[in-house]
Amino acid sequence: MKVTTRKAALSGLAMFGAAVLLAGCAQAPEETDGGGETGEASDFVPCMVSDEAGFDDKSFNQLGYEGLIDAADELGVEPITVESQSETDYAPNLTSLVDQGCNLIVSVGFALSAATVESALANPDINYVLIDDPADNDFDGEIDAPNIKPIIFDTAQAAFLGGYASAAYSKTGVVGTYGGQPYPTVTIFMDGFKQGVEYHNSEKGTDVQVLGWDGTNGVFTNGFAPNQDARNAADGLISQNVDVLLPVGGAIYQPGAEAIRQAGREIALIGVDADVTETDPSVADLLLTSIRKGIDVGTYEAVLAAGNDEFDAAPFIGTLENEGVGLAPFHEFESKVPAELQGELDDLEAAIIAGDVAVESYLAESE
Repeated sequence: MKVTTRKAALSGLAMFGAAVLLAGCAQAPEETDGGGETGEASDFVPCMVSDEAGFDDKSFNQLGYEGLIDAADELGVEPITVESQSETDYAPNLTSLVDQGCNLIVSVGFALSAATVESALANPDINYVLIDDPADNDFDGEIDAPNIKPIIFDTAQAAFLGGYASAAYSKTGVVGTYGGQPYPTVTIFMDGFKQGVEYHNSEKGTDVQVLGWDGTNGVFTNGFAPNQDARNAADGLISQNVDVLLPVGGAIYQPGAEAIRQAGREIALIGVDADVTETDPSVADLLLTSIRKGIDVGTYEAVLAAGNDEFDAAPFIGTLENEGVGLAPFHEFESKVPAELQGELDDLEAAIIAGDVAVESYLAESE
């Protein structure tokens, strides 16, 4: 189990948030009925590169891939995809896609930010979509290349709901979280989760503790692979009596699920990015809920627009209000949570949207 400090990038990211918010947040993407100008897209080549977790991570890589495939099918074109095995693959994989004549390249994950910016600057005639990162590596509040569309999510809002639900469910009074790496797009989940637990404590008079993240320092695995480091992080938190576990970072939830099964007591898992009950039914019996991002729909809309020669580089910021983020149903845990909890969460979501309950994050600081 490794304790790591959040990277010192939040001031620049807050500036970026101010810039895009002043420009106006994009509305939530909506599925179309297939009315795209597919005849004009026959020579369009959409492409995608994964991060090191690969397209079968049951999480954000998989969601991005599904969005790409759906859009390509509607456009009637063949996409090109390449999986990265490690961080050293990112730049070569992007170069490979450029060499194959891609018109649009989607990079899945904040870890590809630097390589994507470099590739976009070198290839101004190619459009890029960067998932889960603002493409602001010099932290000046501006997107680093004019041909990159960031798709980012204020997941703190949905994680706030998840933290509240976790505090309501917890029997031990201890919940925990660990992340892959301390990128702001990881710690934003942990921030919201912690705030949601604290809000439940203040509203209900409980004293649920959050382990693994104190707002500055936390438990991280230094990667997003489902390896022994992730298992060690989960075991370390479980040994401290947590009964809700939130792993943030693609497939690193999988060793967490294994640790839960071997713990010999009831511990709930929280998924991220996708509704993990749907993407990975093998852990459905462990899942209290999932903190969702609309990565698949956002990717679908961006690819479809580019294929119809309507590419728009304006950032998309997913929120509760535009349904870009949300909390998944309780599924198999519906009978295990307090009967009044769903109603409380519905009211809390409405209060967050109305601004009556503030959720702090690097994307919300400029609001």
